[in-house]
Order: sequence, then C-alpha cells, then structure tokens
Amino acid sequence: MSFSAVDHGIMGRALQLAERGLRTTSPNPRVGCVLVRDGWIVGEGWHERAGEPHAEIHALRAAGSRARGATAYVTLEPCSHSGRTPPCAEALIAAGVKRVVAAMIDPNPLVAGRGLAVLQAAGIETCCGLMENEARELNIGFVSRMTRGRPWLRLKAAASLDGKTALNNSLSQWLTGSPARSDGQRFRARACAILTGIGTVCADDPQLTVRDLENSRQPLRVVVDSQLEIPLTARVLQGGASLVVGAVEDAKKIALLRSSGNSVEILPNAAGKVDLRALLELLAQRGINEVHAEAGFKLNGSLLREGLVDELLLYLAPCLLGDKASGLFNLPELTSLDGRHALEIRDLRQVGEDIRLIARFR
Repeated sequence: MSFSAVDHGIMGRALQLAERGLRTTSPNPRVGCVLVRDGWIVGEGWHERAGEPHAEIHALRAAGSRARGATAYVTLEPCSHSGRTPPCAEALIAAGVKRVVAAMIDPNPLVAGRGLAVLQAAGIETCCGLMENEARELNIGFVSRMTRGRPWLRLKAAASLDGKTALNNSLSQWLTGSPARSDGQRFRARACAILTGIGTVCADDPQLTVRDLENSRQPLRVVVDSQLEIPLTARVLQGGASLVVGAVEDAKKIALLRSSGNSVEILPNAAGKVDLRALLELLAQRGINEVHAEAGFKLNGSLLREGLVDELLLYLAPCLLGDKASGLFNLPELTSLDGRHALEIRDLRQVGEDIRLIARFR
C-alpha cells in the first residue's frame, strides 16, 4: 500500500508525540495518535503512563465531536482487549472515526491484528505499515519482550581509544567528559532496569540512579552477585527496591537484604554462577522492556558470550591508557577472525570531546 507525503508527515507527528512517553510508559509501549478531518488536525495525544488513558483516548477527548469522519494515525495498532483501560478500538468505533492508519501491528499476543480486525468489522478502513521501522525502534524493548520473552539489553561502557576502561589500580573517574556522562543519563532514564555486577559495586559503589534529569520514576536496579557478597551499606541498596540476583541459598544474607526493602532471586546455572538468560526472562515477566547494563569487563564478557547483548552504547575518550589497563570485555582469545563478534554501527557522533558509538550485533 502506498502512502502520501501528507500521511508520512502526520505519522511523523504521531511518532514525535509517542516519544514524549519515552521515560514514563513502562511496561506499556510508547504510542502517539493524531486525528485529522478535512485536512486539519482535530485532536492528538500520547500514552503518558501505564494505567492511564492510551494515546487514542487522549486524541479523541481533544477532538470531541470533530472525531466523527476523521482519520486516526496511530503509531501502534489500537488495542482490542480490556486491561487497566478499555479497548481503544471500541472507542474509535464509538467516536465515528472512518479510517485508521497504524504504523505497525501490536506484537502483544493479546492484540496482534485483532485490533485492526475489530475496526474492519465495524466498517472502518484500516491500513498498516506506515513508518513501521521508526515505530519499531521507538518500542524496541516492548517488541523484544513480546516476541523473544526477554528485554532489549543495551550495554553501556566508556573507554579510551585503545579500548581500556580503567587503570590497573581501578581508577576510572572520570574517563569521559561531562557532556558524555549527561548523555549516558538519558539512556539510563529511558530504561526500565539498570544492570551491574558485584565487581562494579565493590570497586565504585555506584548509586545507579537517574540524575540531573526530570524523571517521574527510577529504573529498577539489578545487581548480579553469585555469592551474595554485596555489603549491606552499598549505595545501590539504599532506598530499597533493588534486586540482587545470586546463585547460592544464603538464608541469613537473603533475609538481611529483604529486611531492608530489597528483593533477592536465586538463579544458579550449572557452573554455580547466575543464569543470565533466566535473569532476563525473569525481568521480562516483571514487565521490563529495556535493560541498561553498566558493568565491568567480567559481566560484560559473560553477557556477550551468552548472546544476550543487543546493542552497544560506547563512549570513547580521546586518550590512551596503555596495555596494562583494564579492557572492555572478558572474552576468550580467538584463533581465527571467523570467531569475531561482527557489529553494525547504527550511530556515530561527537558528544563534547568524546565519541559516542551505537552498534548492534549482526
């Protein structure tokens, strides 16, 4: 199906609206909607928070009676099931909308084409696929959770130009400049969970919170700690609501962690370490769409070896740290280039004095 330049322009506006929910809609997808009648925008809206009205409802309320006979441009297929809110497909029908243009089918098995089918059965013209790639990118974590049963995992790291993250004495602050660190905060803010390892907790004692940004929620903080060695005074545990994932049943330590308001899950693999794939599946069950990993070279390497990293967010500082400094990933030596991890660079730009690289595994 071909779409006009006007169609593209209006769907672009709907995507802009959807992006306003980048940090707030979890575990729901980010969705925008624009209603057009007689060439004029008569209503628009976006999904702001889970449990609150969806984008279509906001747009319909803004349009009022002008929604009758309008075309609805929506970045995701309207839902057809009742959850915490009524189905949007039924609301569009009741409002008298004559045409619905969706960017993509909803990957949620509870919808997955049923929303459009309900609209078609009511005599509403529907079409789908306009700016689908852009819509999918906006909800890449939601799509991952619905289709793969695990979140999208973005691994963030900062390194020198020779690929080193810290000196041998563990000194690493600050390798990159303030603009790069602020940029990294924006990626934290869009994530549903921030993942790190016990090595990073012991070396840096990070808080792993979103700072210096207006944010109505904090991502879940997750610590991979096979032997439950985390100090109870660790800053990542303060304020409760963190999740510590271990591989040993240490009843006393588990009770202490839970008594301070934090959660504990024991997920051992055959080697006595944390089963990382099972961890991601658990996070998906908790409604986590995007995981932002900030860890050391051991956990980074483990995530890579198990094929769990979807995207690299790498900040490169214009400096060299030398051969003895710590590297990015704990990976086995290759004897053939056939075993290399091939990447596709998706974005490359300068942030302050540093370089930001976003890449995905082929």
